[in-house]
Amino acid sequence: MSSKQKKAETHYFSEKPQVKPKYGIIRVYLRGRYFEFLTCSGVFSSKRIDLGTRLLIESMILPKEGQILDLGCGYGPVGIVAAALNPKLKVIMVDVNERAIMLAKENAKRNFVRNIEVKKGYLYEPVKDLKFEAILCNPPISAGKETVREIIAKAPAHLKENGMLEIVVRSKIGGKMVKEMMMETFGNIQVHARQSGYRVLISKN
Repeated sequence: MSSKQKKAETHYFSEKPQVKPKYGIIRVYLRGRYFEFLTCSGVFSSKRIDLGTRLLIESMILPKEGQILDLGCGYGPVGIVAAALNPKLKVIMVDVNERAIMLAKENAKRNFVRNIEVKKGYLYEPVKDLKFEAILCNPPISAGKETVREIIAKAPAHLKENGMLEIVVRSKIGGKMVKEMMMETFGNIQVHARQSGYRVLISKN
């Protein structure tokens, strides 16, 4: 494990969660249809779809075709909804958390989506040679500023021309920092959606 990975070792943003597994089921209505997700302790927002993730799902802009990346996928709601909405897309989902990876694979099956590939690893490492039409992310703010900076700074190298980074942030917790990082990296930023103290920010490559 790299020093950056060790630095990012905190609760759900860790390779092997230490908390004892406790499973649950979330049934939720998103983008006009019902989904079911198996969840577990040791992954992000295991008891419900958090407000930020819900806002990202409800407002995310999906390309008509090509491939997109769900970075830090957790148990998979963002990528699975995207895959269900557009079967022409290939959705790649990445997480460092081995428990999240297991859940994301199971949830793809539960929701009958096949245009998904789930990869385990730290941030962009599992997709280092790939480029995407869009990168969707609810960043692990609690993992630290440098982790968030790496997500944003390395995004252009993994986006095709006119590809978009779509990030949801809590306005009062890291919102200003993320906005400044995206502007610094891309030279453009748009507040695409806002609700309940959260914002979806989009920068175009």
